[in-house]
Amino acid sequence: MLDGHKRVIDYLRISVTDRCNLRCLYCMPPEGVPWTPHQDILTYEELLRLAEIFAGLGIKKVRITGGEPLVRRGLTEFLKRLKEVPGIEALSLTTNGLLLAEQLPGLAEAGVGGINISIDALEEAALPSRDQ
Repeated sequence: MLDGHKRVIDYLRISVTDRCNLRCLYCMPPEGVPWTPHQDILTYEELLRLAEIFAGLGIKKVRITGGEPLVRRGLTEFLKRLKEVPGIEALSLTTNGLLLAEQLPGLAEAGVGGINISIDALEEAALPSRDQ
């Protein structure tokens, strides 16, 4: 696939959730945001089917995003299956890092080769209240 400037498109971002465990101003303003009902979010099976289609069109690299992808149940198993899609050569993840310590071994085992950590987790105002 080529874009309008004849550049090869081989990279896809997949958002697996709109949920997050931080309150960063740019995605979670003080007045909140309406959540997408769970039944309206693509299932892992649907996301895998789309990844297969895109891999058939030349996508080789996939970055998983959210919201915060590590809050979605079953993510590690999904990533393992995604890494097995023929044509997908590289798998990476963007996270705020709050759940990374407990999930890092599973992410590595699933084949995640790169992780971007948002520095929003360093902003105390974005962190969840300790009272919750």
